[in-house]
Amino acid sequence: MKILVVNAGSSSIKFQLIDTKFDKLMAKGTLYRIGEKLGPENNVTFKANGKIFEDRKEIVGFNEGVKIIIDLLTNKNIGVLKRISEIEAIGHRIVQGAETFKKSTLITPKVIQQIEDLTPLAPLHQPGHIAGIKGFLSNLPNVPMVAVFDTVFHTTMPAYASRYAIPEIAYKKWKIRRYGAHGTSHKYISEQLEKLVGYKGKFIICHIGNGASISAVNKGRCLDTSMGFTPLEGLVMGTRSGDIEPTIITRVMEMTNKSAQEVISWLNKECGLLGVSGVSNDIRDVQKAAQDGNKNAKLAIDMFNYRIKKYIGAYAAALGGVDAIAFTAGTGENRPEVREQALRGLEFMGISIDNAKNENFERGVVQDITGKNSKAKIFIIPTDEEGMIAKETAEIVSKIQK
Repeated sequence: MKILVVNAGSSSIKFQLIDTKFDKLMAKGTLYRIGEKLGPENNVTFKANGKIFEDRKEIVGFNEGVKIIIDLLTNKNIGVLKRISEIEAIGHRIVQGAETFKKSTLITPKVIQQIEDLTPLAPLHQPGHIAGIKGFLSNLPNVPMVAVFDTVFHTTMPAYASRYAIPEIAYKKWKIRRYGAHGTSHKYISEQLEKLVGYKGKFIICHIGNGASISAVNKGRCLDTSMGFTPLEGLVMGTRSGDIEPTIITRVMEMTNKSAQEVISWLNKECGLLGVSGVSNDIRDVQKAAQDGNKNAKLAIDMFNYRIKKYIGAYAAALGGVDAIAFTAGTGENRPEVREQALRGLEFMGISIDNAKNENFERGVVQDITGKNSKAKIFIIPTDEEGMIAKETAEIVSKIQK
């Protein structure tokens, strides 16, 4: 089945065309600056048949953006599709499903309204998702569409892990609880670990990128995850602070005259690796600065790795042991020093890596980097969120077509 996977943001659309029958990526691309003033750089990129196409177009809105995607996919000179009707379904990545959605869902007018109703829980993401859905509905009204939610995998968390220690009204009426994120990636890695170790075990999954989260998984079900009510909670990230003491917010408000919302924006966009190092939100730049003697950069790296280690230790305790640990996403897959430092000192728990295998890893390949005496298996596993979305979309659409 040929599935178009869509990740629509506030002013962008990322997309991949995947043939699930042959597990083949047919094409991928991104449209930027939708509804914004056109800049000097190319804002349309498209990769297919081993070639890269770039263009600079003013894109007034999501309807026009979808038309550009259709034109790219059916362009005779590129040769991806002969006709747009070859697309059998569209899978949309949706950040927030809250407790409304506990599984991927066929998109209907009611579902669109329910997704829209959850906007207060994800104000930066949900409007873009809705605009993307409506754009594809306008241009491809007869193609079935499925919503795949980042939060679904984490809905299995027990109340003692998902609830905050605040009065019940905050949970029932204000919908304040821990939702988590990156759920599609965590689910994919959990399934890969089951294949690698041969059973549904106790797994710790480290999705470490510019945004980062860790999950504790027991027999295929999420027990806990580091991101919370929003993606701000948890690990130190590229620009996010991760865990902080709540009254820091009022302290910053008092010292800067910022509003509460401005402080939240500051914690999301100006903290983390960037805020501590003063160098960059890119761990590669911060690592280089640290090696060159920048003390703040070294501190940022140490904080980044320490927080990962602390969550691994906590989740090993929560699970009552760990059978396997996986590192995934850009930093988790490609930075051996992060993996080594995050696990350093955990030998007393029976966790260690093979330093030679860790250093000499091959990019984009599943690898076992388990240390000789480690009781827990350690893996590098490239994530495939788009493939997971395509798989779930195909399963749902196949059922309704029978």
